Amino acid sequence: MSSAESLERLEVALSPQERFEEYLQSRGQRQTKPRKFLVETIFAQHAHFDADELIEKLPRKGEPDYVSSATVYRSLREFVDAGLLNSFQLDGRTVYELDYGYPPHDHLYCTRCRKLIEFRSEPLLETRDTIAAEHGFRVTGHRLIVHGVCRECAGSRRKKRKQDLV
Repeated sequence: MSSAESLERLEVALSPQERFEEYLQSRGQRQTKPRKFLVETIFAQHAHFDADELIEKLPRKGEPDYVSSATVYRSLREFVDAGLLNSFQLDGRTVYELDYGYPPHDHLYCTRCRKLIEFRSEPLLETRDTIAAEHGFRVTGHRLIVHGVCRECAGSRRKKRKQDLV
């Protein structure tokens, strides 16, 4: 997946590592070196990714800080449960994004280059809340992904038309 366009981080009381340790303690589990390394790696940059892309960036077997694929998949589910990551389905794959320390937002998705563009829209939230109130509905969250073609991909296609090459 392509990198996300940057959203301003929110100020939070705990670091992602501390938040995850709190989550584990509440379930009687302990922090492990592989989990700690994964939290550090994931929160080192703001990007959308799937499990395979994360695994590709990690050290290989026999190298320091190696994390098995099974541990990656299991940990990603735990990070979602702990409120560190959001996950959603896109083109038949589970895509993850940072949740802890970032504001609610939506996405534009380019179906050609697979870039995800993050955006926040107050009018969209107002419309959502108005419609929910009209129906006596209490909103607990939403996910909007608009599919289409980004400016770069739309521009590159136009240049290849025969009439543009004359």
